[in-house]
Amino acid sequence: MPRPILPPLRDRFRLTPVAARLAPLFGFALLIVSCALASFAFACATPFAACAVVAAAMLPLRPALLVVTGAWLVNQGIGFGALHYPIDPSTIAWGFVIGAAALLSTAAASTVLRRLPQGRTPLMLAIAFVAAYAVYEFAATPVLGGEGAFTAAIVTRIGLTSAIWLAGLVVACEIVRLADPFGRAMRNA
Repeated sequence: MPRPILPPLRDRFRLTPVAARLAPLFGFALLIVSCALASFAFACATPFAACAVVAAAMLPLRPALLVVTGAWLVNQGIGFGALHYPIDPSTIAWGFVIGAAALLSTAAASTVLRRLPQGRTPLMLAIAFVAAYAVYEFAATPVLGGEGAFTAAIVTRIGLTSAIWLAGLVVACEIVRLADPFGRAMRNA
């Protein structure tokens, strides 16, 4: 019997690439790998808004926040360890503010996804992304200043990059869901 393309009705608004009990581990692995790739490719422009939406669409809020925290820790580890970010108060403060903004954007995406009507559509993920990206981009400005880094051109470029990452992460989730590497019995567990 062929696998249905759409997940069961109760999970229509969620990305369900693996069984519910494996989702936190899968989400953690997916976001860690993508965050590591983004950290090396873009240095300080890791697409945390995209990570926030995927985590919120895959997991309840608390595990989603933990997964995004793990991705942020990997980003910071790569930044300070491999990319040799300067260890000064300003850089460290920015790191913490980026982490807080990533968590706030996860909460925003989760809230939006819970409030939207049932149905897993690209539009729902896009709306959640807009909310998460707005929260992420504008959470840091009042705390640390740096309005010059938030020009329309920079915000647009980072937003488009994050949107492409979101699409890639959703595609990765769908490929895993359709490939069903853990077996149908694992999905129903």
